[in-house]
Order: sequence, then C-alpha cells, then structure tokens
Amino acid sequence: MPRKLISSGSRFEAEVGYSRAVVDGDFIFMSGCTGYDYTTMTISEDFTEQAKQTWKNIENALVQAGSGLDEIVSFLLVLKDA
Repeated sequence: MPRKLISSGSRFEAEVGYSRAVVDGDFIFMSGCTGYDYTTMTISEDFTEQAKQTWKNIENALVQAGSGLDEIVSFLLVLKDA
C-alpha cells in the first residue's frame, strides 16, 4: 500500500514540504496541528477557541485517513508558557 499524504490546505505545507498527516500502512502520523481555521483562513485570539479548532483539524485529517479520534494511541501537546 503506497503512502497517502493528507493536506490541510496550508500554504506552509507547500512551502516547507510537509503534510498534515501521512498514512503508511496501518499507521497515521500527524504534525503541525494548530488552531488555524482553514475555512475562514483565520485564527482566533481566544485560547479555548484555538484548542477547539485544533481538535477539529485533527479530526478532519483523521477522517480523511479513514480513522477517527477514538483511534488515537499517543499524542504530544505543546503549549506556550504565557
């Protein structure tokens, strides 16, 4: 089975050369998920809204990969110390 690359539509994916998610066999690897809303091309200044949008972005990529939030095994969350 060939690798499947999943894009969020971010211009940075094309500029820097990464994908929101890479499906390789039974594994899905994700990176660079933020609270950016690709529908409106904006990011909220509200932390809670950013967190909610981040999970929507993660879920969207997982659905495109044929999976879902209930199949996450491990994740790393990085928060800026304000």
